[in-house]
Amino acid sequence: MKLNGKKALITGGNSGIGLATAKLFVDEGAEVIITGRSQETLDEAVKLLGPKAHAFRADVTDSAARKEAIRQAAEKVGKLDIVFANAGIPGNTPAGSTSEELFRQIIDINLTAVFFTVEDALPYLNDGGSVILNGSVIGTLGQPGYAAYAATKAGVRALARSLAADLSPRGIRVNVVAPGATKTPIWSRSGSRDAEAVSGLEQKLSQLIPLGRMGEAIEIAKAVLFLASDDSSYVQGVELFVDGGLTGTPFGGAALRG
Repeated sequence: MKLNGKKALITGGNSGIGLATAKLFVDEGAEVIITGRSQETLDEAVKLLGPKAHAFRADVTDSAARKEAIRQAAEKVGKLDIVFANAGIPGNTPAGSTSEELFRQIIDINLTAVFFTVEDALPYLNDGGSVILNGSVIGTLGQPGYAAYAATKAGVRALARSLAADLSPRGIRVNVVAPGATKTPIWSRSGSRDAEAVSGLEQKLSQLIPLGRMGEAIEIAKAVLFLASDDSSYVQGVELFVDGGLTGTPFGGAALRG
């Protein structure tokens, strides 16, 4: 097992990519702490994950709650070996019709809270540990309507590089996993899309992706596992795209091959 005896913290570990990663980590021998805002989904996640998982309710933008959750996590399992700063939100912010409040909320959750999650975890993180930040292809691609989200994900890439420079003397590796379109509950969250709309969007996106389909959460989790484990012991400051080829070969999808 790749993570036997390791202790991992995953923010937003109660659904989607975070939950898939937590399950894979447990399967690979780790003891996992997950955080999230919903006690109901946290409880459901722990039932799924089993006795090697623990949950603490915390909003990553609430400084006191975040610090307390990380302190309780370390008190529960001991020093951490892995931090996956995964929690984040989407958000449509088209130029000309976006409120400052929404823009700041996306920045606060997806970038500021990511830095302070790492900052707050550092006293409890073993030397030689691994920090993984959740990025996105949107931090590289110029998608209309997503200025705030794109800014946060580009910021996560730059943040990881600076943190890697700061933490290399402790042997702590800091890397980014950058998912492309992935099947998670985020696509229909808040009732913004029904099942038919989600299916239509999936078909549309699949035509743009060179591999011809959206990704599965477990496929992103496997990339996070690589960055968390000793398999990536000489990998530092990278952004690993897991996107079916969309970023590397943007004209490779069926819709653009002619």
